[in-house]
Amino acid sequence: MDVIFDPNRQGPAAGPAGGGADPIKDGDQKTFMQDVVEASRETPVLVDFWATWCGPCKTLTPTLEKVVRAAGGRVKLVKIDIDKNRALVQQLTQLGLPLQSVPTVAAFWQGQIADLFQGALPEGEVKKFIEGLLKLAGGQMPTADMLAEAKLAAEEGDHQGALEIFGSLAQQEPENAEAFAGVARSLMALGEEEQALQVLASLPPKLAGHPEVASVRSALELAAEGREARAKLAEFEQRLAADPNDHAARIDLAVALNANEDRAGAVEALLDAIRRDRAWNDEAARKQLLKFFEAWGFDDPATLAGRRKLSSLLFR
Repeated sequence: MDVIFDPNRQGPAAGPAGGGADPIKDGDQKTFMQDVVEASRETPVLVDFWATWCGPCKTLTPTLEKVVRAAGGRVKLVKIDIDKNRALVQQLTQLGLPLQSVPTVAAFWQGQIADLFQGALPEGEVKKFIEGLLKLAGGQMPTADMLAEAKLAAEEGDHQGALEIFGSLAQQEPENAEAFAGVARSLMALGEEEQALQVLASLPPKLAGHPEVASVRSALELAAEGREARAKLAEFEQRLAADPNDHAARIDLAVALNANEDRAGAVEALLDAIRRDRAWNDEAARKQLLKFFEAWGFDDPATLAGRRKLSSLLFR
């Protein structure tokens, strides 16, 4: 299979969604009611209060514009130069809006201020702020729709389709750990484990530790271990028949069962090992079980059932 995902490739800069009206405009005190208050009755509106002499504004405003454009028209941005609109600033200050310092960003929804922040936040925090505003308005970012669509494709077995969507999302949002984890998991499902490992190896430390990324990494490790263990399944069973307390054989058996997609059997084998000698080899059986849970995903039915049984065993 050809390489179809390059984690270092940058996607195109986002523009107005679908070629429609630009969601970003400069506002003033004459158009504030129309551009902000009235407009927010249909679409959430961010107001960026800035000034030409404000250093942090030069950092924040481009970030706001980038994230707003990525929202595809689901949120609007109105930029207000406080020095050119002193009457408006005075009026809003009297209403309780803290405009003594800039940048200040106020979020309007249904004609009211819904939230605000001050200072130049990093892109990730700006995105979270806008996501919160959209959630309040009953919506979400288009990238959230893409993530849901990719996950559904994967659940339905369309791993090629899932890979394409996850890959597009990862290029749009280079800090989206779930997108990169989805790329790696899709590649793994398509038999491209080496490419999946390359994707994980390319991630910066702040993404590498994300639970979804750790889950795929564990799944890849288990797949490699499982191929070797599966070939020795009969051997492990024979060793246990000869010595039920051969804990190493029981753990290897669990790895082989997992490789055969017998997750329930893998869980039971490890629980049996824990019952017999929990402390053996620095609690190796319990740690192997936790690795299974991580690889399967914490919402997987086998993980949920296994956790209940493990808890019952450890805390009875």
